[in-house]
Amino acid sequence: MEQVPLCNSKDLVDGGLAVPFDVVYGGYTCRAFAIRWKGSVHAYLNRCAHVAMELDWQPNRFFDDTGQWLLCSTHGAVYRPDTGACAGGPCRGGLVRIELSERDGVVHWHTDWNLQPVSF
Repeated sequence: MEQVPLCNSKDLVDGGLAVPFDVVYGGYTCRAFAIRWKGSVHAYLNRCAHVAMELDWQPNRFFDDTGQWLLCSTHGAVYRPDTGACAGGPCRGGLVRIELSERDGVVHWHTDWNLQPVSF
């Protein structure tokens, strides 16, 4: 697995705005997002498990008003920020997780057999 630099660690604020990025997942270009929650970084495909629509209700805003849950703006599905598991509302499973690591002030996302960088 390759590690792809994503952003500076300081770009991800606990419960704040996400950092968006594009990936190729299962052969299709998809939007993804990285967040920080309770000090740890997490990333997911920007695709609701209920209906394959993007989650954010405003650009890069995924957290609800409490800053405790990821919320689908279209159907109200609620997901745990640390696991992507469905916590309420209309879900069919959880969010697709993307592995992240953080070192020396940089956040990296990790490729997988079905998850690759977008080629330009």
